[in-house]
Amino acid sequence: MILEINPDHPEPRKIRRAVDALEAGEIIAYPTDTVYGLGCDLFNKKAVERLYQLKGMQRDQKLAFVCADISDAAKYAVMHDQVFRTIKRHLPGPYVFILEATREVPKIVHLPRKTIGVRIPNHAVPLALVRELGRPIISSTAARHGADGNPDPHEIDVEFPGLALVLDAGPGGIEPTSVIDLTGSAPVVVRKGAGDVSAFVD
Repeated sequence: MILEINPDHPEPRKIRRAVDALEAGEIIAYPTDTVYGLGCDLFNKKAVERLYQLKGMQRDQKLAFVCADISDAAKYAVMHDQVFRTIKRHLPGPYVFILEATREVPKIVHLPRKTIGVRIPNHAVPLALVRELGRPIISSTAARHGADGNPDPHEIDVEFPGLALVLDAGPGGIEPTSVIDLTGSAPVVVRKGAGDVSAFVD
């Protein structure tokens, strides 16, 4: 089902409808500052398993946490001073930062390595979703594993028939986030995407 939503000022009743679906263990598609994402409730194990199946992903492939802000992310990721300064400079924005997981993170989303990807998009819709839900959304690009992001919410609705809802905020991007691993002694660029990675390269 497709539900049109204002990308800059998302209507609260539409956000509530999407959150009702998340709380019921459903998977939704939604816009971000890069590509459309597929997401579910972080703490619903069956929904997380369904997201992996829907995407055709192996369990050892990481999913990102969409958080409302850095203080929200700090409940689930270890924030050393240097890490905090780095992500504060770059988020909200088109990045996923791989960080050490705290004990708040369910095992299903950090095995085998106890790390998570933190994402704070610069987009009103996903931020409104996680604020209304009260916890992060576990998220992945709205495309089959290894494929480019699809900018068309109507095509996403067709491609993933198990979705409860597609929040249509108009055409999305096709370039995914840049992924930066901050768990070592120096940052490692895992994937170069929409975010500028020059600050992480010697």
